[in-house]
Amino acid sequence: MKPEVERRAHDLVLVTGISGSGKSVAMHALEDAGYFCVDNLPPELLREFIAVEHRREGGARRVAIAVDVRSAGSLPHLAPLVDSLRSEGVALRSFFLDASTDALVRRYSETRRPHPLSTADSSPRALVDAIEIERQLLSGLRERSVVVDTSQLRPAQLARWLRDAVGVRGRGLTLVFESFAFKYGVPLDADFVFDLRVLPNPHYIRELRPLTGRDAPVADYLAAQPEALEMLGQIEAFLARWLDAFTDGHRAYLTVALGCTGGQHRSVWAAEQLAVRFASRSATLLRHREQDALA
Repeated sequence: MKPEVERRAHDLVLVTGISGSGKSVAMHALEDAGYFCVDNLPPELLREFIAVEHRREGGARRVAIAVDVRSAGSLPHLAPLVDSLRSEGVALRSFFLDASTDALVRRYSETRRPHPLSTADSSPRALVDAIEIERQLLSGLRERSVVVDTSQLRPAQLARWLRDAVGVRGRGLTLVFESFAFKYGVPLDADFVFDLRVLPNPHYIRELRPLTGRDAPVADYLAAQPEALEMLGQIEAFLARWLDAFTDGHRAYLTVALGCTGGQHRSVWAAEQLAVRFASRSATLLRHREQDALA
């Protein structure tokens, strides 16, 4: 018989993802935020662990559990288990940390640590091959999680983003508006990508060049450009049209990435504007990949 699972809201966070993508940083950030953290809990013990937490004297704690490829033998059962727990009323939020293969290879070369799947039956395996196998093993979890692309993130930036994400309260879909620079690559966590490079560029106006899309002079300049307002309105209309469908699909997060050349003016302005326009319709999060890296 399955242990009884409490049906009231429970602050349970599952952190998973590709080895080298920042899970240790994420868990330290959650621990600093007051979460009780458990590293590499065997998936077959997850249900029992939740039941014990609900019987705990003083009530359930905020708990973060990290699961990775070290539990490879149990991973095929974890994705269905996540679905089952959610259907039983457990408010489980799953975050999947990912990074480009190039970024992962660079990190492993810097730390000189072996990949968990670098050996198979005592035979060496190329790092790129190990990363690809890991992606396949974790694909089911990735589909059920909020994906965070850490390829271009500093540790402090990842920690701040994750603390912001777990701080969002309320039911339904959370919209994440993320600005980025195309010259540094498209975020892996994007569900939709919109290209704002066709809009007038404040970079070519001397007094606006050192500012960002969060500054009033840049915002006023872009708001005076008919094509900028037209594009913003079209993006808003598209998201508004399909927002209910994504909510009905039981998604927790939807990431809308807005890119321009340098990730400083147009994309930042658009992300800020859309976050304001959707604040009354859905919980929202703002990310400025390039600008946050400078903070």
